[in-house]
Parts: sequence; structure tokens; C-alpha cells
Amino acid sequence: MIPPIASKFVAGETSAEALEHARTLNDRDVTAILNLLGEHYDDPAGAAADTDAYLALIDDIGGSDVDACISVKPSQIGLDVGEDVFEDNLTEIADRGAEQDVFVWVDMEDYTTTDATLDAYEDLVRRHEGGMGVCLQANLKRTREDLERLADAPGKVRIVKGAYDEPESVAYTDKERVDEVYRELIEYMFESFDDGVAVGSHDPEFVSLARELHEEHGTPYEIQMLMGVRTDAQYELAADGVDVYQYIPYGGKWFSYFYRRVRERKENALFALRAILN
Repeated sequence: MIPPIASKFVAGETSAEALEHARTLNDRDVTAILNLLGEHYDDPAGAAADTDAYLALIDDIGGSDVDACISVKPSQIGLDVGEDVFEDNLTEIADRGAEQDVFVWVDMEDYTTTDATLDAYEDLVRRHEGGMGVCLQANLKRTREDLERLADAPGKVRIVKGAYDEPESVAYTDKERVDEVYRELIEYMFESFDDGVAVGSHDPEFVSLARELHEEHGTPYEIQMLMGVRTDAQYELAADGVDVYQYIPYGGKWFSYFYRRVRERKENALFALRAILN
């Protein structure tokens, strides 16, 4: 059982708990992105088990009235075992998503996984003519070229600043420079992407920028935020007609994820401290 201190950031240990949280979000016009916690399996059995869990989750969503999609990590479904294992498992997930009309997001991990992730994603999204999306990270120097590559693909791209500690040879490491590039990439996407732009940010500056660019270009867009971070803002945006998606982690591997969330932001650490003291 997940303790109350962590339940702000993690929906529960089971898919049933995650789906119930998704229902509460739907009541506030927010869509759920469900992510089973787990990553960096170096054995095929672990990757196969989580692949099966995602297939079952897709069936559960497809057979329910919940407005939700899923998001998978490449290293969770076999990339550390081998690219062929990852591609086979992702293909199975994408095919099931297409059958059940459940959107499938592919998360992005550190820079060493980018090529394999994009190759598998692009092949599948073009084969299925949509129904999928992939995450790209603004701090990587290659991302503008990756966006140009995907501009005519029939899927979505989530653009985030990037959370991995990448070497300076491949990434911008200065915060101001990353913010500058993030703005430039969002502007490019609103000009060049027809199937919509997914802005993964809690920063009010970039949330407002997305609205301004939507009004200028007419490009559809959505704002994606994490469970437990600026929840009131998520509800306010949704009530104002913005498509808002909340990224919802769940599963037994919740502790390391919760620990990262607490370390990331001062207000998260204060929340955790208050929960311990009360």
C-alpha cells in the first residue's frame, strides 16, 4: 500500500487504482496518461511482464468509459535487452492500442536511446497512420532535426525541457539556454505540425506561450503535467477549454519515482515534510 505521503504523486499500486484516479480527472475535464512504473530491465522476462501489463491496461481502458491513454518507457519494454526485443514489444503494444482505439505515448530516456526509440516509433506511427506519440527533449542539441524529421508523421510529439543529466557534447546544460531553445522549438512546432502540439511543462510562461501560438496559427495543442504538480492550474486550464492531460504513474515501483519528485521542487519537499510532521 502506498503511504499518504506518496499518494500525491502516484495513483496507486494497481491499474484499478490508476483508472479510478483517471475517472476523477475526467470529471474535471482532464485526460489521463497512465504509466506503469518500471525501467531498465536487463532481462527479457521483466520486459515481457510489463508489456503484458500494458496490453491488459489497454484492454481495460478500451472496455471502459475512462478517457485515458498510456505511456511506456523503452527500457521498460526491452531496449536494454536488445533493440529487437524493444521493437517487438512496442509493436505488440501499438497494435493493441490501434485495436482498442487507445493512444500510445512513447517516453524518451537518456540520449543513448534516442535513435532506437525514434526509429521504432516512426515505423509504427506511419504504419498505423497515427494513434501514437513520442517525447522529445529540448536540451538535446539534435532535437530540432528530430522535429523536422517527424513534422509530417501522423502522430503527436510531446516537447519537454529534458530531465536527464546529459554531457555537454550532446546537450545544452545552462538553464537559460534550455529555456531559450524550448521556446524556439515550441514556436517551430506550432508553425510546422498539423496533428497538434503537446507541451509538457508546468511553467506558466510556456503554458501561456502555447495559448498565444494556438491563437496565432490555429494549431491544436494540449498541455501535459504530472500528477501532484500544479493540480489546481490543470483544472483551471481545463475549465477554460484547454486540452489538459495529467501524467499518472502507478505500480509497485513507486518509491524511487516519489523520491525524484520530492527532490525536484522545493514545494514538493515541503509537502513531504509537512506530511511527516502532521
